[in-house]
Amino acid sequence: MSTRILHRVINHEYPVAVGGQGIYIEDAAGKRYIDASGGAAVSCLGHGHPDVTRAMQEQAGKLAYAHTSFFTTEPAEKLAEYLVQTAPAGISHVYYVSGGSEAVEAALKMARQYHVERGEPQRRHFIARRQSYHGNTLGALSVGGNEWRRQQFAPLLIEAHHIAPCFEYRERRPEESLEAYGKRAADELEAKILELGKDSVIAFIAETVGGATSGAITPAPGYFKRIREICDKYGVLLILDEVMCGMGRTGTLHACEQEGVSPDIMAIAKGLGGGYQPIGAVLLGQHVFDAFKNGSGFFQHGHTYLGHPMVCAAALAVQQVIQRDNLLDNVKAMGIHLNERLTERFGNHRHVGDIRGRGLFQAIELVKDRADKSVFDPSLKLHARIKKEAMARGLMVYPMGGTIDGKHGDHVLLAPPFICQKQDIDIIVERLGDSVEAALKSIA
Repeated sequence: MSTRILHRVINHEYPVAVGGQGIYIEDAAGKRYIDASGGAAVSCLGHGHPDVTRAMQEQAGKLAYAHTSFFTTEPAEKLAEYLVQTAPAGISHVYYVSGGSEAVEAALKMARQYHVERGEPQRRHFIARRQSYHGNTLGALSVGGNEWRRQQFAPLLIEAHHIAPCFEYRERRPEESLEAYGKRAADELEAKILELGKDSVIAFIAETVGGATSGAITPAPGYFKRIREICDKYGVLLILDEVMCGMGRTGTLHACEQEGVSPDIMAIAKGLGGGYQPIGAVLLGQHVFDAFKNGSGFFQHGHTYLGHPMVCAAALAVQQVIQRDNLLDNVKAMGIHLNERLTERFGNHRHVGDIRGRGLFQAIELVKDRADKSVFDPSLKLHARIKKEAMARGLMVYPMGGTIDGKHGDHVLLAPPFICQKQDIDIIVERLGDSVEAALKSIA
């Protein structure tokens, strides 16, 4: 069909989605697809949940929009109260945005203004990690470590500094324990802070569990506790990006709960609204809020649709369903089953080097040879072939290339809805297995 849309890939024929129910999306030809990636780890409740659509309809009948320079609204206040009550220790306030990239942009500006308000305007550096992904706007792209996304826009990006990711499969030495490796990776932050000047760094930003760029890489034990110590030592803010891995995706509402740390600032989105409306948020600590309150009295930032009443009503309904139906327990249980099934199917596969992740946020990394962890030629675009084969089999997964350095390596990310059951997981893994085999056969 002809289109006036500038699609993500121009020379590609997209099926037309016309309906969705539960874990399935249906296209105009009547074909059904299991949404095993939640789109992009978004659709935590699946599609067409009656409680969420009802909440949206009710709010639309009351008030669709009110600009936040004039009003606050009941759904915005209620959602903020819920988010603070369930947040990591120290979080006291919420700042709304419309998505993950906006959340990261706001977090960066918030961190800079925090230091200015406290009389430390010389702090100007951000430190992040290679192979991270923090969004596609220019500030978020600057701190992000996805080289493919950064490359052509590099002249426009603000200066940011990057240290190694905590990527055990690729970077742990044979003689190192997991704990020793985690400490070594974390200690790179202190070295970078001292290199830049111990009173010149604004913040360190990291995904608690790595997402799209690297494929569900989990931190080594003690890594984030050491990161927290280093940040505290030098007055550097810790920004955790849980846009993709947060809001229940890894089995706890916030992924950092499993690390035993609290951030100063946290970016959330995706699972916050479950795709029913576009929403993101920045959660900030009491000390950050107090710096603004006792200083200029405002945060110098803003967007037209932040705190949108319909958006907040939808997100609140999503979170209430997750809590009421104990879906985080299901995420944990189905995460265990997903890992078991992936291990059964791919654990001894000669072209699958690693199976990793937490909860319903897991990935497989493809390799040419398991023994030396060598990768397929990037020109083969194995990840894209797997996606094509999966779609042909009625399965949506989230494959990416450049897993190792932005160019080399392939992985497939899975992030199915929190409502999925064992039989759904079984079908997902079966179809993924068939898709991987077909893609590998096409390049043999």
